[in-house]
Amino acid sequence: MARIKIGVIGASGYTGSDLVRLAACHPGVEIAVLTANSHAGKAMAEVFPHLSHLKLPTLIKNEEADWSKIAAVFCGLPHATSQAVIKELPKHLKVIDMSADFRLRDAAVYEKWYGGPHQALDLQKDAVYGLTEHYRADIKKARLVACPGCYPTAALLMILPLVKAGLIDASDLIIDAKSGVSGAGRSLKQNVLFCEAGEGLSPYGIANHRHAPEIEQEVSQVAGQQVIVNFTPHLIPMSRGELCTTYARLTGRATAADLSAALEKHYKDEPFVFMAPKGVMPSTQ
Repeated sequence: MARIKIGVIGASGYTGSDLVRLAACHPGVEIAVLTANSHAGKAMAEVFPHLSHLKLPTLIKNEEADWSKIAAVFCGLPHATSQAVIKELPKHLKVIDMSADFRLRDAAVYEKWYGGPHQALDLQKDAVYGLTEHYRADIKKARLVACPGCYPTAALLMILPLVKAGLIDASDLIIDAKSGVSGAGRSLKQNVLFCEAGEGLSPYGIANHRHAPEIEQEVSQVAGQQVIVNFTPHLIPMSRGELCTTYARLTGRATAADLSAALEKHYKDEPFVFMAPKGVMPSTQ
């Protein structure tokens, strides 16, 4: 079977490097292009020594990439930067964007939360929200897929099946989420320095975290009504991982067993969602 040739834009960030690590293990994928403007000319192993066992192309600048033989590209650039790069890519490419640039369907909502107008509205309107377990059919047909944020992924995988089943009240949701520090990216930030984050726990982005409208967008669509969630993220001293607890008001006579049954039914054929046995609590370890 011929392997699909892919490229990764922004391969020197945490998102890009983990994508490279995973893609390199996939039998149907060949990594043919890696870009990282700040590390152009270097081997990937110079930037991430843990990838030194992989045979990978040398990092190059975005403008040096030859996309003519590439089928799909993953973009690991920050929001705003990502849309500017993606709109210049050749039209034959399938694009999976890891930033927030194409997650929000409403341009006005994007401008409100991200502080500036969207520069690729023609692409935004056709982008598909990439929560695979819920939008697989749409993703298969899409040219541009917006990879969901970390908190929305964790929260929506829990919430959407239960709202669809009519077991919880979508208008009364409290989401308590905790994330490792790599979610803040690889650039220097004081609050994720070892001495600042180590052995500590701190909330952030209260009432103004950019993942809130993303969660509300998807829950509102399923619920058929405008939903506002109570969402509080926290930073915890671990390098990666996330734990999300959602509090919801049950409808009718729904029980814990009903919730478990609905989730089991929805995810029974999903290879990347694992249901813990009864009595076993989830853990990041």
